[in-house]
Amino acid sequence: FEEFYHRVAAGAMPTTSLVNVGEFINFFETFLKDGKDILHISVSSGLSGVYNSARIARDELLPKYPSRKILLLDSLGVSSGYGLLMDIAADLRDEGLTINDVYSRVEERKLSVHHWFFSSNLSHYRRGGRVSTTSEDIETLLMCQLLSIGYDGKPLLHAKIRGKRYAIEQIVHMMEVNAENRKEYSSKCFVAHSACYDDARKVADLIESKFPLLNGPVMVNNVGAVNGSHAGPGTVALFFLGDNR
Repeated sequence: FEEFYHRVAAGAMPTTSLVNVGEFINFFETFLKDGKDILHISVSSGLSGVYNSARIARDELLPKYPSRKILLLDSLGVSSGYGLLMDIAADLRDEGLTINDVYSRVEERKLSVHHWFFSSNLSHYRRGGRVSTTSEDIETLLMCQLLSIGYDGKPLLHAKIRGKRYAIEQIVHMMEVNAENRKEYSSKCFVAHSACYDDARKVADLIESKFPLLNGPVMVNNVGAVNGSHAGPGTVALFFLGDNR
């Protein structure tokens, strides 16, 4: 992803496209023809129309495959938060739960996946319509912004923070006050970044020092090109399980 973010930082303006209904039909049919059921977990409907495309494809396919199941779940999540929910689903599958039980358990847990992130520049979010601001002041846009993903799967702007060090402290503080069992949190934790690994590593190190019961080390991931097209370089995101958002 290094070249991608280098180009974005240099002024490139990437665009993304929606997976259409026909593509979903073709993809789903590869499993249905083999007699398999489908549990599809989509990225947040608050940020993308992909869930709706999958729903239309399902409705077209079910009459053709009446004995099969096509279960669709709107994650209301994004990036590694969406990934954390997929990780939960995979663990439940490996425990031997049925597809219906996995669906029900993941649906119950999806709002417990917290997404907190900060960015040193909101211009990419604003250009893509992901967040709105009331000020056109350049200094405001270039301050670190603390955001989360709300219950509707859309970004919420919480605070403008002066200084990246304080932003790192604040994002970890959000985990301290929202994580399940607070300082005794014992589940997994993911951190993602868009071309700012050192900042992400600082967040991960601080979390590992404050939460000694974590289920393994903090996993540090890249923000992929699709999400990065809207975030731009300079975003660090934190994902964990906690109280329903």
